[in-house]
Amino acid sequence: MLKAIMLEDETLHQSHVIFSLYQGPMEDHPIFRSIHLSIISDQHPHIILLSPTVGECNYGGRVTDDKDRRLLLSLLSTFYSWELIEQDCYHLCEGDVYYVPAHGPYQSYVNYIRSLPICADPCVFGLHSNADITKDNQETNQLLEGILLTLPRQSGGGAKSPQEVVEELSEDILSKLRADFDIQVVMDKYPVMYEESMNTVLRQEVIRFNRLTEVVRDSLVNICKALKGQIVMSSELENVFNSMLVGKVPAMWAAKSYPSLKPLGSYVTDLLSRLQVLQNWIDDGPPSVFWLSGFYFTQSFLTGVSQNFARKHTIPIDYIGFEFEVTKEETHMEEKPKDGAYVRGLFLEGARWDRQNMVIGESLPKILFDSLPIIKLKPGEMDKFQHENIYLCPVYKTSARRGTLSTTGHSTNYVLSIELPSDKPQKHWINRGVACLCQLDD
Repeated sequence: MLKAIMLEDETLHQSHVIFSLYQGPMEDHPIFRSIHLSIISDQHPHIILLSPTVGECNYGGRVTDDKDRRLLLSLLSTFYSWELIEQDCYHLCEGDVYYVPAHGPYQSYVNYIRSLPICADPCVFGLHSNADITKDNQETNQLLEGILLTLPRQSGGGAKSPQEVVEELSEDILSKLRADFDIQVVMDKYPVMYEESMNTVLRQEVIRFNRLTEVVRDSLVNICKALKGQIVMSSELENVFNSMLVGKVPAMWAAKSYPSLKPLGSYVTDLLSRLQVLQNWIDDGPPSVFWLSGFYFTQSFLTGVSQNFARKHTIPIDYIGFEFEVTKEETHMEEKPKDGAYVRGLFLEGARWDRQNMVIGESLPKILFDSLPIIKLKPGEMDKFQHENIYLCPVYKTSARRGTLSTTGHSTNYVLSIELPSDKPQKHWINRGVACLCQLDD
């Protein structure tokens, strides 16, 4: 049953890395044979040994992401527990449908299995009922993407041709795209300073966004020329044309872009917002609240905050970590904190923020995401932190929750884990698949 849940759970959970599990009979696995010998040689089952042996040795060797491993061990704890052995009809989740049948004849087990619903309720996997909506949305999007690929490239009647549509869209984006930032002006106004690492963060962000906007601008100019026959339509430009026609971000842009799963229209709007935030920073100085989702390379901002604190208090940066305080303000703070930074722009998936009790709460029906209020990043010495009544919530740039290890040593998607107050054990939210996202897909 555990193996079945793990395989089915991949379709509902936002798994970080797709992995394969052992498909053969469990009793044939050498690890299970050694456990069996260990159990029959003693009077008491080694429940404590089962979870790490199966989770870390058997499945864990195939799970390369530590967040997936955490989920795996949490699911295992539901089955490898003394309560399951000692209680009759041990319930695996809320409700009275899914439980371990009491000891009885063979036919009683068959009858129970036949009474189970054909479509499993998400609660048996530890998920909220909204998980079904998320799964259905993903399947619908995949279907629609396939349909869009079959669109004809020629139009009939009085409708605009695909060439006219792409040319008008290109000209519209070009008219909204601002000029590249003047890096020299930024360096003169915000020079490299030992006391202020944010100057370096700003300069690096400006350089990265300039590279992106240069690719976007050049490709749009060239696609307009190619449609007019002034230059040759290369394979790269043809990819740009086909992507823009179906509302997708071209691969040429994505190669130089920050991670994003947004369609083309939302992506352009998001890009323009990021550029405007940087321009406001250049003109008016660092904001009182930073838009965490708006950074190209979010880890550089977090390092800058830690570095400022470490240099100010002469503490080795390796000892520095963050504590997190969720405020009651939604969008604006009157002044900057003495240490650390205020950030905004995170969305909670799999749960909601209970603004009355200031803890994580269950998601409301049919509401998949909830925006978090402003969060204060409070740097300090990690060995002095008290980790009590919290859920260690991972933060990702996109809802895909998976990325690759870049040359900087950071994941292209995972940002950090924040501690959110909770009145329930961590296991509950781990099974729910609760995470924070920097941006949504729409």
